[in-house]
Order: sequence, then C-alpha cells, then structure tokens
Amino acid sequence: MTTPPTPPTESFRSARDFLLEYREDYATAYEGFSWPRPENFNWALDWFDVIAHGNARTALHIVEEDGRETKLSFGELSVRSDQVAGWLREQGVRAGDRILVMLGNQAELWMTALAAMKLRAVVIPATPLLGPADLRDRVERGRVRHVIVRTEDTGKFDEVPGDYTRIAVGDERPGWRSYEDVYGHSADLFSPDGPTRADDPLMLYFTSGTTARPKLVEHTHTSYPIGHLATMYWIGLKPGDVHLNISSPGWAKHAWSNLFAPWNAEATVFIHNYTRFDANRLLAEMDRAGVTTFCAPPTVWRMLIQADLTQLRTPPREAVAAGEPLNPEVIEQVRRAWGVTIRDGFGQTETAVQVSNSPGQPLKTGSMGRPSPGFRVELLDPVTGAPGATEGEIALDLSARPVGLMTGYHGDTDRTAEAMADGYYRTGDIGSRDADGYITYVGRADDVFKASDYKISPFELESALLEHEAVAEAAVVPAPDELRLAVPKAYVVLSEGWEPGPDTAKVLFEHSRTALAPYKRIRRLEFGELPKTVSGKIRRIELREATAAGSDAEYREEDFR
Repeated sequence: MTTPPTPPTESFRSARDFLLEYREDYATAYEGFSWPRPENFNWALDWFDVIAHGNARTALHIVEEDGRETKLSFGELSVRSDQVAGWLREQGVRAGDRILVMLGNQAELWMTALAAMKLRAVVIPATPLLGPADLRDRVERGRVRHVIVRTEDTGKFDEVPGDYTRIAVGDERPGWRSYEDVYGHSADLFSPDGPTRADDPLMLYFTSGTTARPKLVEHTHTSYPIGHLATMYWIGLKPGDVHLNISSPGWAKHAWSNLFAPWNAEATVFIHNYTRFDANRLLAEMDRAGVTTFCAPPTVWRMLIQADLTQLRTPPREAVAAGEPLNPEVIEQVRRAWGVTIRDGFGQTETAVQVSNSPGQPLKTGSMGRPSPGFRVELLDPVTGAPGATEGEIALDLSARPVGLMTGYHGDTDRTAEAMADGYYRTGDIGSRDADGYITYVGRADDVFKASDYKISPFELESALLEHEAVAEAAVVPAPDELRLAVPKAYVVLSEGWEPGPDTAKVLFEHSRTALAPYKRIRRLEFGELPKTVSGKIRRIELREATAAGSDAEYREEDFR
C-alpha cells in the first residue's frame, strides 16, 4: 500500500515549526532540518490564504512621511489579492505570463505579488529608479506581457516598445488601464485554474550589474517561498513579531524580508516611507510601531550610528544586516547603545541566506556565521577547485541541492553551466573557514588583488578605515604601481564636519599605518562620492577604471612622510 503524500501546507508548516522550535539551538536546527519538497505548491494559496483565514492580525503596516497610515490584516490581504487576481485575469493575465511590477512600498505591491502567485504568472520585480534603457532591456529579455507601474512612472514606457498590457496604479492615464478598477471587483469571482507545479517559474530577477550586464535569475514556487524559511531562521522571526526591513522594491532582499520570511513566520511587515533618510524619525516610528526585528543594509546602519541610538526606548530583539558585509565598528556602536548585536548573513539574489549568525550562536567578530539549515557550504580551493579549503570560493554542494537555490540564469545555459560546474553552485565570493566552521567574508573573487605578492581583501581595509570617525564610506581598489605591481587605493566619503584636503588625507594615512599591517596599508587616497548601482551596491569596476586612468585629485602616502 502506497503512503499518500503529505499535503503541501502540512509539510511546509512542519518544517517551519521545527525551525521556530530550535531557533536558538543551531546544532539541532542544522542537523535536523530537511527541506519540504512538495510536487505541487502555491505559497499564496497553500500558505498565506490558510494562515489568513479569519485572521484579523495586522499583516502589513505602512507609515508615510506625512503621517498617513495603511494597515491591512492577513484576512483583508487574502481577500484583496483574490480581487486583484480576478481582475488581472479579466485583463488577459494567464499562467506563465510575465508581469513587470514597478511599484513603491505601497499596499498594491503586496496585493499584486500574492495575486500573481495565485494566477501562476511570473513576476519581474523592478525598482522605480529604473530608466527607459533598463526597462527596454527587462521588457525585451524578460518577454514581458504586462506591466504594472505607478502613474508617475508611466512616461518612462513611452520609450519602451512592445505589445504589453499597461496598468497604472494611481491617477488615470490615457492609454493605461486603471488599477483602481480592482476595488470594484468581487473576490468571489476568483478561483485557481489548476494546480501549481512546485518547479514552475515564479520570479525573474535582474541582478544589480555591479561588474557586467545584469543576469536574469529564475526562481520557482518553492526556491524563494520555501527557501526563505532559512531567512526566517536567520532573522529570528517569530509569530506576532513586527518586522522592519529597509529595502527598495524591485530587489531580491525586498522579497526576502518584506514578503516571504516575515509571512512564513506570521509576523507583521512594517514599512516607513521617506524621501530623505532621517535617522531620528525612523527611530521614533520604530518605537511607535513596536518593531521587534530589524534588518538594514550597511549604508543605513552607518547613517543610524550618526544619531543618538539611545532615543529608541525599546530596541528590537533581533538586528541583522545584509547586502554587503558589515564593519565591526558599526556593530560595536549598536551593541553599546542597544545591548543588541547586529548579526551578519550572506546570500545572493540567486539564493536565500546561505551563511548566517542566527540567534543563540556564539558570535565571532568579523565572521558572517555558519551555514544555514538546509545549505551544505563548501570552500573550493582556488587552484584545484576541490572542496575543503580553509580559504576559497564559497559554493553550495549540489548533491544536497538546497531548495533555496535558483533554477539558473534564464535564457543563458552557458552561464548557468559555468555557475553549476562540477557539482557545485559557485557564488563568486571568497571566504575563509575556521576550526569551528565559522566563515569570514574575504571579498568578491574579482575584487581581491595582490600587492607585492600579498593577497589583499578590500573589505578588510575598508573596515579599518571605517573605524576612523572621519570616514562615512570607503571602497578600496588596486592602483597600478611599478614596484609592487599594485597598491591599495581608497576612495573615501567623509563624515559630516570633515573637509576633503591634505590635512584629512594625512590623518587617514596615519590611521592606516596604525590599524593595518605594512603590506596592507592604504598607499593612495581620493575623496568623493562612490558610484553605485540603483540597488545601492558600489560599482567597483568604475573605480578600478578611474584608478587605472589616473587622477589629479589623488593623494599619495609618500607625500606625507
């Protein structure tokens, strides 16, 4: 007699509850966790609608800059997403259709995400910061059939050719269908038109393109929804939490921590919208909303520590950082003010969180933690490619393929094969592992360089610079040198109250000599803004090109001896 398969909701809940039970017992969680691998699964129908039934607890809380608020319960979002799904079906959206969604942090974003899942359509998230050239690329390569955008962004599509349905959220626009019509549509008119295969595509993400043309990452109905059980575990989310994640819509981290991870845990997603970052206002809103778990990129953490953190009367229970490694000086300042240690995690658009400092683990300064439950992480030797190196490329063992890994790079079989070669998914990032299994980030494989035959990690040098009060941001790249082949050059954004010039340069060179070994010292320095992608990541390729071209604004260490 064949045992019937476990229903997808039950298997998902069982895996989730296991991680909740052992949220502070890493060893048990890592050894005992196994991914649910259902044949059919639709997170919006099989999980969200189930937990939303009759549930009046707040699922989404948005506070605008002018004080206006939007609060929607789980039950309300379930109904509204049915309304949207039924209305979108009337507009011609079918299973497998690609929808480019370019919205801000507004209720329609979450309603549309759930509705698209229910329709088995494929979402291409896009940030409103994109311009016509980027949008043309996404519409063309993504084979977009429908676009849903804010009214104020509709003009960008005048320069984006294509036969796609145009839907505007906000005021009406000629030639665009009005999303407002959703609210006159009955939720009772929607019903799923068939089962959802677990390996059906759900999302197509364009990467940030820090070094090359953006890749198109394909995720399924399990790789992100189920994969982000690991992210839920890393953050330390529990049912009833109020979670604030500062991230722009359109980027993977937004789906990580503003959609899947918090609602996997049945927590509230809290959003504070602003046009210009104001640390004091953010802290006040965190207090008022009762934020219990908080995630922010390093840039935001560095701005926050410029304010008086002690004004937050009830600090969050959990604080994490992601996007780029966080420097130790920032971690220490937050620990002193809040009594909370910011925990690093490592992941990519291609995956959920692979390595992390989860709650309850002993923390090691500078380390991003140990492999997440469900992820078998190896370091590949840079010469032989063999696993087991103490320092090497961070990779995932595909013989135990984690659910939280992309299908591949959509439409690019060569790049997918390269990334998945020899039984490992290769991240392109370098790490080192200690005797206790903790992994420390060294840098992107493309960013690590040699100076006088010594290997230099830009991140280590940047961390040392950020320990000085004058430095708000820093990026280190190799500068050509006749004697040493290359020397470290730092591009520095100064903190408020510091002026660029030889006096400040001298101070920073002196700090470098004190904080770093001789072969690691900063030898050249330049002040100015750092070039970044629209997702906020530093475009080091532009800095390397500028360094190779030379600059009259550069200061050299030897000039200050």
